[in-house]
Amino acid sequence: MIRFAVNQKSGKKIADSFWVRCLKEIQVSLKLKGNQEISIALVSDQEIKKFNRIYRRKNQVTDVLSFSQQDSCLKYPLKSGQYLGEIIIGYPQAKRQAKIAKNSLNQELKLLLTHGFLHLLGYNHQKSSQAKVMQRLEDKIIAGQGIISRR
Repeated sequence: MIRFAVNQKSGKKIADSFWVRCLKEIQVSLKLKGNQEISIALVSDQEIKKFNRIYRRKNQVTDVLSFSQQDSCLKYPLKSGQYLGEIIIGYPQAKRQAKIAKNSLNQELKLLLTHGFLHLLGYNHQKSSQAKVMQRLEDKIIAGQGIISRR
């Protein structure tokens, strides 16, 4: 089970049951064992832009940021009870991207949560080979989630 806490500072309130379903799909797709913990925050454009500027030196709005509590790549297996880190989602940006991709907001939030979660596990997309691995895992996770369109 993936335990979580949500801090929603922006947008329409998202029910905990939505996050439970998404995280269960991630856990099943990745065959994660034991209990892990994450934090999820939904923030405004201004807040995510500030975090992006401070931590990535990019002075622009982004859709999702992940802050892992681990020093190195986790991948598998994970220890039970392990706190993986925080996923910060820019709620207004997610809404805009959903509209462009012709997805529902929930579909876009699932995609961003999945992407952020993989970052917490140590995956990234800085190199082409890494991007292919991460994309393959994202596709595997969201395949059963009814995502209509990808960016």
